Amino acid sequence: MIKRSNVLRPLSFILLPKASLLLLATLLLLLSAASCTFNPPLQGKGVEALQGEWQQDTSALQKKLVNYTLYHYKFDCDSFFVQIKTFSKVNYGDDTCMRSGHWAEYAKGAYVLRHDTLRLQGLFCTANYQYKNEGGCFRSGYYDEHFTIAKKTDSVYQFTNTSSVTPFTVHLEKRNTCNPKAL
Repeated sequence: MIKRSNVLRPLSFILLPKASLLLLATLLLLLSAASCTFNPPLQGKGVEALQGEWQQDTSALQKKLVNYTLYHYKFDCDSFFVQIKTFSKVNYGDDTCMRSGHWAEYAKGAYVLRHDTLRLQGLFCTANYQYKNEGGCFRSGYYDEHFTIAKKTDSVYQFTNTSSVTPFTVHLEKRNTCNPKAL
């Protein structure tokens, strides 16, 4: 004779008493509610020391290079806007885009500073902050840059792009204070 043992069957929870089912449903509801969070109503405060407009310093070495880039950053609360001016002695494409070796690109988004690493994440945009459509001149879509930064003085930082070995210095042009805006 075969002895019958308690084996868990796939739908055996249906056979639970109603009180146990109610308890299980409540527990599942609480767990799912705890995993959801609403977006904050205001933007974050960001890093107080970075608030303002920062301009990259030029060096004599840069002007000797075939290509070089100058950055102008605006940090406002947890958001950034960057103007990327590129100078080239080589014509890589259509002159309507390259404008005789001088052109600018723009990006905006949010930044995070962790220890000594500044991460800028956003999208390429136009000079008037409108998101840039794909196609046309230069880059469009996602912008993601990482810099290690070192403080030289309150108004001077040294940035090193993690995909480059050449550091550059930025200086504070205009300080501002964070007034968080509604999202």
